[in-house]
Amino acid sequence: MEFKRVTLENIEEEHICCAISDKKGETCVASKKAWMKERLKEGLVFEKLDVRGKVFIEYLPAEYAWVPVDADGYYYIDCLWVSGQYKGQGYSSQLLEHCIAVARANGKKGLVILSSKKKMPFLSDGSYLKHKGFVTADTAAPYFELMALPFEEGTALPRFLECAKTGETDEKGWVLYYTAQCPHTSKYVPILAEYARTQGIEIKTVKLESREAARRAPSPFTTYSLFYDGKFVTNEILSEKSFEKYRKKV
Repeated sequence: MEFKRVTLENIEEEHICCAISDKKGETCVASKKAWMKERLKEGLVFEKLDVRGKVFIEYLPAEYAWVPVDADGYYYIDCLWVSGQYKGQGYSSQLLEHCIAVARANGKKGLVILSSKKKMPFLSDGSYLKHKGFVTADTAAPYFELMALPFEEGTALPRFLECAKTGETDEKGWVLYYTAQCPHTSKYVPILAEYARTQGIEIKTVKLESREAARRAPSPFTTYSLFYDGKFVTNEILSEKSFEKYRKKV
């Protein structure tokens, strides 16, 4: 099977892996593709196996990444995902190796990606990254790790911006920060907000609409980060049932 790059010319026809299709009334895929179109103009690369499955890598120059990270000269990997029947066939390594080749060809300092101290939903597996030569460049509360693969010894490592280091905000109550980068958020943010309303709970949803806003975010995971009374709760994209689990904890 061949790999294919999603471009401005073919994006409308291509399956983008995260969500198979929009159900009636949903705009998950359309929202993600609209976000991607603007990022493609900035150098985003979306490489995928030519199948209708979750086998892809998405990366872009770190200067244009929607994250509170200082990593000029690196490529920032938004997502490296291989799942289902395609796991265990070497596709992750192939996608990562191709990313490395592109980065070297474009004179980049290396690669950088968000991970965690223990395996967490929607975050890259730190043990796999370390096996591939990545090192921990920086950490942020409560469990985030910024993993880097510099190409030259002595290259300055990326770091988190201070706004995202502590896992705290000045906001009270439930506050959810998110972007259009992931189609899952387009689906589950309104579901969670409506469920909370029916339970008499107020959730303030803050959609980060620009790279500048994302770089000022209080969490490294700008795709989806939930806070309660100023403290980070989770980056897991929640259903009604999983929200109740966290609600009981806090």
